[in-house]
Amino acid sequence: MRRDYDVIVVGAGHAGIEASLSCARMGCVTALCTLRQDTIGAMSCNPAIGGVGKGQLVKEVDALGGAMGEAADNCSIGYRMLNMSKGPAVRSSRCQIDRRLYRDYMTNLIARTENITLHICEVTEIIIKNKKAHGVRTSKGDAIFAKAVIITPGTFLNGLMHIGLKSFPGGRLNETASVSLSENLKKLKFKIKRFKTGTCARIRQETIDFSKCKIQLPDSNPIPFSFAGRPSSLKQLPCFITHTNADTHKIIKKALRFSPLFTGKIKASGVRYCPSIEDKVVKFPHHLRHQIFLEPEGLDKEEYYPNGLSTSLPEKVQIKMFHSIRGLEDAKFSRPGYGIEHEVICATQLHPTLESKNFKNLYLAGQINGTTGYEEAAALGLIAGINAGLKIKARQPFILSRTISYIGVLIDELVSKGTDEPFRMFTSRVEHRLLLREDNADLRLRKFGYELGLVDESDYQSMLEKKKNIAAELDRLRKTKIKPDKRINSILKDIKSTPLKKSISLEELLRRPEITYQKLKYFDFEGKIEDNLYQSINSEVKYAPFVKRQIEEIKRFRNLEKIKIPPRLDFSKISGLSREVKEKLGYFRPSNMAQALRISGVTPASISLLMIWLKKQTKSPDKKCLQTR
Repeated sequence: MRRDYDVIVVGAGHAGIEASLSCARMGCVTALCTLRQDTIGAMSCNPAIGGVGKGQLVKEVDALGGAMGEAADNCSIGYRMLNMSKGPAVRSSRCQIDRRLYRDYMTNLIARTENITLHICEVTEIIIKNKKAHGVRTSKGDAIFAKAVIITPGTFLNGLMHIGLKSFPGGRLNETASVSLSENLKKLKFKIKRFKTGTCARIRQETIDFSKCKIQLPDSNPIPFSFAGRPSSLKQLPCFITHTNADTHKIIKKALRFSPLFTGKIKASGVRYCPSIEDKVVKFPHHLRHQIFLEPEGLDKEEYYPNGLSTSLPEKVQIKMFHSIRGLEDAKFSRPGYGIEHEVICATQLHPTLESKNFKNLYLAGQINGTTGYEEAAALGLIAGINAGLKIKARQPFILSRTISYIGVLIDELVSKGTDEPFRMFTSRVEHRLLLREDNADLRLRKFGYELGLVDESDYQSMLEKKKNIAAELDRLRKTKIKPDKRINSILKDIKSTPLKKSISLEELLRRPEITYQKLKYFDFEGKIEDNLYQSINSEVKYAPFVKRQIEEIKRFRNLEKIKIPPRLDFSKISGLSREVKEKLGYFRPSNMAQALRISGVTPASISLLMIWLKKQTKSPDKKCLQTR
């Protein structure tokens, strides 16, 4: 039976949800294909959204009109701002999520969104004609046709699960793997890698002795993820902290002969920044203990997630290991931990739009691009959906620069360099993180979401009002002076700040490390800025010299972005470039000079030579070198 759509999205995880919602909201008739309706928006691993570098991604997804931030605020059972002891550039939001509520929220959102039709089916083949994607074929032989196809299979692509030395196909526990689609991608000559990830056992709440654990309370005044929303109204629950010990490590070491990781059964690359407990014990023998966070999976508190105990050891060993840990002596599982190998494509085969370089109208997003994490998946799904929608409407593609967003950094890293291990976002990957903070994601990106039709008028006007209020307050701080009188200096002394010798502006006063915007109330009675703007004001004033320097760096980088590289340029004809540089440029095929500079091994000297060569070619009547052989 033939069915026609504008866009087909394969997979209803975090990437597929954002891809289908963005397409539908842009007016594209969208088919969302998933194996099971009851797993839409399922959280396969820990029940949390955000984290270091990841919180910024969620804020940016929200600023562009995505759904993850709003969903998190509706389902959060405990917010926490990370890195509060550090500067604003590395502070990141995180919240515990009620797993069931989140899944239900996303399922209902998909159901009530106009232009989305849900198909419960297994997609086995991408229909390709004349190097263009035209639709998909299902396991029942049905053909679904569309102008664009977005593939977001998560960990299901030829997934193989491991519990001890026992292995079985699957994408999640008790869910089948997508094997035929994997074979189809190989037939289409995609370069494929295998990555490994894993998850922890789930512990029944009534079997945990919380009195032996340290309590970690959620933030009392949380900041919501969504710029248009409010913090969750649900009851906020604490997490609990415990630790492994020498006995735990002894049990793990003794059982390594049953570990698929250490027997060589798992050959795929794992998540270096989120290793299994086996990896931690073997690679960090000098650590006498490892911290474990016991995180509630929902308001019913039936299950807890022991964050830090990801493992693929046999279930009996897992139980013995847990029973050696303080507070978990009588712990019982509702399900064991497991490792999973799955396939990904080399993301260097994609344009920055996430469209395939080899097949037009075919987009890939989420873990299939080599990432790990709900937040990275959502960001990639959103961008793939936006670009598929724009192409259908014959509009210019949407490419975020790494100078303006974490999402831009994420995509640039993947398509310019690729990855040999599951890619996780960190603040340290972002050169201009002082400018790309959580608090100003809406100021940076809301306009784009509005122009794309993903952000409504009222939310856009709220951003403009916020921008105006910040500018007005910064101007007032510059113009308002305080004098070195007895009262002022007495207050400064009390808060351990140097007394004044001459009149200074409130802006100058705020630049002192010990002075926060909130403390200005002791000297200034006119400030009436809203609570949610404190962080923006603080950051803009305190880090002004650094911000100015980063803005200059961004200008230089954007100049490189403007210099386009012809898509069919034959790099082998350019004299002066080393063989290695020629091969790498030919393999990655960067679209501009900034992207070329990001490729490992391509030096600034090579970029200078390439720029000179291109400049000469534009003046030369002989353009043969601009074509590949």
